[in-house]
Amino acid sequence: MKGMFVKLALVAGLLFSGAVYAQDKGTADEATTMAKKAITAIKADRDKAYAAINDKNDKDFHNKDLYVFVSKASDGTLVAHGANTGLIGKDLSALKDVDGKLFLAEMTKLANEKGSGWVDYKWTNPVSKKIEQKSTYVEKAGDIYVGVGIYK
Repeated sequence: MKGMFVKLALVAGLLFSGAVYAQDKGTADEATTMAKKAITAIKADRDKAYAAINDKNDKDFHNKDLYVFVSKASDGTLVAHGANTGLIGKDLSALKDVDGKLFLAEMTKLANEKGSGWVDYKWTNPVSKKIEQKSTYVEKAGDIYVGVGIYK
């Protein structure tokens, strides 16, 4: 009987930890909402919005594993990045995922040709520290596009 209780406790613990991890993951709806909120803020005051996006403590543009990045629509050069400000000013269009996919170049192309949509690729999850499937929503706004990605 005691062994069965221990097994049930272990299973419950695993299920609970998985549920907690799932709560740490942003959803597609949360990502698109965050991207649209960033576009609204950028249209109102670009410098103030970029500062907020770059500030990891800003709750509007950082939630769970979600963060905003902003790139120039002309060439994909990053102008704001919620997870790594060291990337600002860099053209990362040649950056590939582990499968060799030029995902940032694809985001730039999608934003310019369709205005908005999703790009799938593999990237390191900041929470799990493992390479996972990621899908990023991008939306063009004038001379820039905004992106927010989710891990699947």
